Amino acid sequence: MSRGEGDPDYLLSAAAVRERCATVMAAAERGETRHFRLHLDRLDEAAARIVAVTRRRYPDLDVPFHSRWRHFTAGDIDRAALVAAGADPAERARARLDLAIVSVLLDAGAGPGWRYREAETGLIVARSEGLAVASLRAMQAGLFSADPAYPWHADAAALAGITEERLADTFQHGPDNPLAGVEGRALLLRRLGEVAAAQPELFGSPARLGNLYDYWLPRRGGLPAPDMLRVLLRALGPIWPGRLSLKGAPLGDCGKHSAVAGDGLVPFHKLSQWLVYSLIEPLVDAGFNVTDIDGLTGLAEYRNGGLFLDCGIIVPCDETLLRRRLDPFSEPVVEWRALTVALLDRLAIGVRGGLGKSAAEFPLAKVLEGGSWTAGREIAAERRPDGAAPLTIVSDGTLF
Repeated sequence: MSRGEGDPDYLLSAAAVRERCATVMAAAERGETRHFRLHLDRLDEAAARIVAVTRRRYPDLDVPFHSRWRHFTAGDIDRAALVAAGADPAERARARLDLAIVSVLLDAGAGPGWRYREAETGLIVARSEGLAVASLRAMQAGLFSADPAYPWHADAAALAGITEERLADTFQHGPDNPLAGVEGRALLLRRLGEVAAAQPELFGSPARLGNLYDYWLPRRGGLPAPDMLRVLLRALGPIWPGRLSLKGAPLGDCGKHSAVAGDGLVPFHKLSQWLVYSLIEPLVDAGFNVTDIDGLTGLAEYRNGGLFLDCGIIVPCDETLLRRRLDPFSEPVVEWRALTVALLDRLAIGVRGGLGKSAAEFPLAKVLEGGSWTAGREIAAERRPDGAAPLTIVSDGTLF
């Protein structure tokens, strides 16, 4: 029996992500996994690639944490400075939490054909950066606020009324510029509004996402990142459509794999952990001491996972897997994602060694930013003309 068997509280934790993914990794090392085999001798080569990318991007090795805030600077424009400019520090922190939550939840893969043209600058941006810029400009225009006088809000009333058509128009979606999963994204935002309104203890009344600042304020002196994740997973679990649940608790980003004894459940919580990484910065800027950031895990998504495939560390047992359209909760995808999480912890050791940094000096969030995510994107562009991931995942706009 696996640890935490039948316990939703355990599965809604970063510890469960790390431990269950390690179980799949151990099976792969024994040659017992059905879909992929490992070539761990190639891990050093991947670490060297990430060291080179990190030194090129951050020559002084002053690497920020991997978070949504990096994407808001696309084109070297400091858009974060626009958020609630002139407000007091607490209100600015709330507005930045508002933006981070909405923007991260909209940050499932855009699709290779989508572009966003920023009217204010003329810049054309795609993929994650495009979604980030589009979400920031949407908030600036008041899309997520019920009060036109306060556009830098994301409140429950406005979110619950978001339509597919309005979101599509704001994000410039159309036949010649298709954004993947628009319907799923709009549904996610409406569910978000409904869930926030139903939890005044977290989001206040009237409900606003940024009121998490006030909820966490009593723990300003020491707020563990894994505790932040637990709160978000419990609070936001009902927004995810069609996911597994256990004893009435929605499990969110969680799949099944035969290598895990008992319930077989393997949680990832990719978007939720990406969200926590993205909330840390506004809270720290507001004077919070966020602790145990390495208690979170690497992110099981297509850039990190693609890096391991493209570097030949993870190799499909059946090459046709690379040509098929895969359900995100199918066992091959769950296996690939689990191996990605476990390998990121091992990769981090080699990256730190190459940079001459300790784990305390260079936590996983810096490895990701320095880092593995950019290296995954770059090697994808080297291998495929459209820079797409090596696996094709059928996305509903709410997972990756």
